[in-house]
Amino acid sequence: MSETTENPGQPPLTPKPSYTKLAMRNMVRKKGKSLQHFALTTIGLLSFLVGISYLTR
Repeated sequence: MSETTENPGQPPLTPKPSYTKLAMRNMVRKKGKSLQHFALTTIGLLSFLVGISYLTR
């Protein structure tokens, strides 16, 4: 019986990359777009919190 590199029915030797690792790799690849979205999210969240604090003072 000869040994082969394929092993049907067995899980692959290297695990699939996690969702977080894929997201980080994608962020590094699309640096400008990610920074733009991060900045917009930060500005939006800060303005929302300032607006809520102003309305409920």
